[in-house]
Amino acid sequence: MSDATPDASNASPSAPNWRSLTELLASMRFAISLLTVICIASVIGTVLKQHEPAVNYVNQFGPFWADLFLSLKLNSVYSAWWFLLILAFLVVSTSLCVARHAPKYLADVRNYKENIREKSLNAFHHKAQAQLAGAPHDEAQRLGKMLVSGGWKVKLQQRDTQVGPGTGWMLAAKAGSAHKIGYIAAHSSIVLICLGGLFDGDLVVRAQMLLGGKSPYAGGGLISEVAPEHRLSDRNPTFRGNLLVAEGTQSSTAILNQSDGVLLQELPFAIELKKFIVDYYSTGMPKLFASDIVIHDKETGEKKEARVEVNHPASYKGIEIYQSSFDDGGSKVQLQARSFQPGIQPFMVEGEIGGALKLPASDIGGQAATLEFTALRVLNVENLSGAASSEIDVRKVDLKQSIESRLGAGNKSNTKRDLRNVGPSISYKLRDASGQAREFVNYMLPVDTGDGQPVYLLGVRETPAEPFRYLRVPVDVEGGIDGFLRLREALGSPELREQAVQRYTRMALDDKRPELSSQLHQSALRALTLFAEGDSRDGQKLVGLQAISDFIEANVPEAERARAGEVLVRILNGVLFELAQLSREKAALPAMQPDEKTQAFMTQAVLSLSDVQLYPAPVFFELKNFEQVQASVFQVARAPGRNIVYLGCALLILGVFAMLYIRERRIWIWFIPSEQDGGQGSRAMMALSTNRKTLDGDKEFEQLSGKLLGTPHEPGGNAA
Repeated sequence: MSDATPDASNASPSAPNWRSLTELLASMRFAISLLTVICIASVIGTVLKQHEPAVNYVNQFGPFWADLFLSLKLNSVYSAWWFLLILAFLVVSTSLCVARHAPKYLADVRNYKENIREKSLNAFHHKAQAQLAGAPHDEAQRLGKMLVSGGWKVKLQQRDTQVGPGTGWMLAAKAGSAHKIGYIAAHSSIVLICLGGLFDGDLVVRAQMLLGGKSPYAGGGLISEVAPEHRLSDRNPTFRGNLLVAEGTQSSTAILNQSDGVLLQELPFAIELKKFIVDYYSTGMPKLFASDIVIHDKETGEKKEARVEVNHPASYKGIEIYQSSFDDGGSKVQLQARSFQPGIQPFMVEGEIGGALKLPASDIGGQAATLEFTALRVLNVENLSGAASSEIDVRKVDLKQSIESRLGAGNKSNTKRDLRNVGPSISYKLRDASGQAREFVNYMLPVDTGDGQPVYLLGVRETPAEPFRYLRVPVDVEGGIDGFLRLREALGSPELREQAVQRYTRMALDDKRPELSSQLHQSALRALTLFAEGDSRDGQKLVGLQAISDFIEANVPEAERARAGEVLVRILNGVLFELAQLSREKAALPAMQPDEKTQAFMTQAVLSLSDVQLYPAPVFFELKNFEQVQASVFQVARAPGRNIVYLGCALLILGVFAMLYIRERRIWIWFIPSEQDGGQGSRAMMALSTNRKTLDGDKEFEQLSGKLLGTPHEPGGNAA
C-alpha cells in the first residue's frame, strides 16, 4: 500500500459517485434487502400457480387483479425480468463483499499477530502469570512443543527487554482458523447458487429471444407446422420443458411455457413410449408412475431402452428425462346421445379425446353445436360414506379411540371414509355457434350414494371455476336409464297424464262417491300439469316441485300450507306411479311391483323429474365403450448450472458449519528473564482470545493455563 496521497485537483469528479455505488452494492444492508425481496417473490411464486392460462387467473381473481398479476409477471415469477435482475444484483453485491473481505480474512488466517505488545496482554479477559524454572528461550520452546502436540500452530519471536537485547520471547499460537474460511465459503456459496440458478433459468432463453430473433408461439395446430422463429436449437445450452408422448408413438420436441405463449425445443433424440404403468392407492391417488421408453438418437440411429420413474430419471447426452405426470394419449370413445326432450332420437357418436365433432341442428333439437371430447377417466374413487349419526350413546364412549383419532398427522381425520371406485367417466363440452361452452361429466355406471337407490350422475358446470352440479337419474327395474326417460316422455304427453289421473282416481276412491272423484280428479290433474308444465310468475317460469310450492304459497292460507303440501305431494306421487305404469305398458313391459325397490325408484324419480327440466342441454351423452390410450408427460432438462448449485450447497454447508461450530482461538505467552532465583528462571504472562465468549472458552483457558503454566485461572485478574 502506498502512502502517497493523490492530488485532489487531478481526481475524477465521478470517483466519489463510483465509490459510493460500490459501497452500497457491497454493503450488508443492500444484500439483506435483496434477499428479503427474493424471499417474498418466492412465497408468491409458491402460492400463486405459475404458467397457467390467462383465463384461469381471470376466473379465479377477476379481470382487475388478473391484469395486475400478469403485468407484474407474477404468473411466472422465477423467469420475470425483475426477479432475474434482483438475482443478478445479489450476485454482484455478494461478489463485491467477498472480493473486499476475502483478502483480509486470508491475511488474518496467515497472521499469528506475534507483534502484540506486553501491555496489551493485560487488557484481555483471560490472562494469567506464573514463574517458570527454565530460561525464556527454553520455556518458549517447551511450551511451543506442547501446544503443537495439541493441534495448535505456533510461532516464536525473539525480542529485546530491559535485561538485554534478545532476552525476551513471544510465543504466538492459533487454532480454529477455518472459522474465517467459513465466512468466505458461505458468501461464495450464495454467488455460486445464484449463478447456477441464472444459468438454469430462462436467462439464456430470453437472451435468444432478445438477440436471436426467437419469439413465443401463441397459436394452435400441429407442431410440425410451427415456424422456425419459434423453435430453439438442440444445441441450446440450458432449457427445461415438457414432452407428452402417447403409447406407441415417439416425440422429439419439448414445449417451454412462456407467459405469452410457448417455445419449441428440439431434442437431439426422440423418445418412444412402449408402455406406461400406473398403480393406485385405495384412495384413488396414484402410487406408481413408470414409463418404459426407447431413446432414438437422431445422429447415430442408436436405440437405448430405459425405464423412467418418479425420482428415478433417465439421462442421455447430458439431458435428464424425468417422469412428471400422465395424461390421455387420444383414447377412442363411443357415446350414445340421449335426450330428456320429446322428439330427439338417440344416436351414436365416436371420437377421440382431444378432438371435436360437429353436431347438426336436426339431431339435437334445432341448434347446431360442437362436441369436444375433453377427458376420459377410467378410475374414479369417491368418498361415499354417509353422514354420521347425531345420536350419541354415552355407554359406548371409547376414550382411547377418541384420543387416538385426534393424534398423529395434521391431515388425519376422525371422520370415517367409504372409498369406492365408481367406474369410468367421460368429460366433454358442448360449444354453441357463438363460441360459448358448457362442460359436462357423465359416469358410465350407476352409483349407489347410500340411500339404496342407484343413480346415474350427470354433471354440468358453466365455467371451470365452478364445481360440477349433478343431476341424479334413477336406475329402473331393468338396471338402465330407459325407465326414467320413458316416464319423462310420458309426463310431457297431456293424453297420458289424463289417463294416469283417471287410473289414480279410480284406485283411490270407489264409484259410489262421484262428487269426491271429480274433486280428486281435478286436484290431481292440476298438480300433475303444474309439475310438468310449470307456471310463470314475475317473468320467471317455475317448474317441478318449485312450481307446486309457489302455487301453495299463493293460494293456501299459511296455517294450512303444511297439510295442503303433504296432500298434494301424496297425490303427485300416486299419479306419477300410474304414469310410470302406463309408460311401461306402452313399451310392452311388465308392471312394476309396489315394493320397497319400486318406492325408492319413484322417490328419486320425482326429484329427478323436478330437476331435469333445468338441465341446460337438449342432449346428454352416455359412455358406451372406450379404448384407453395413455400418455406420459416427461420433463426434459439440460441443466449445466446444476453442478454449480451442488458445489454452492456444499460450500454453504461447510461454511455454516465452520462459522457455528469452529471457534477461533489465539494464545500469546510473553517470556522475560526472572529477577528471582538469581536470574535463572523466567516470568511468563499468558492471554487467550476467542471470537465468541462462551463457557467453553473459560474452561479451556483454565485447562491450558494449568497445563502450560501450572497455575489456575482467575477470571478478570492475574494468576500467580
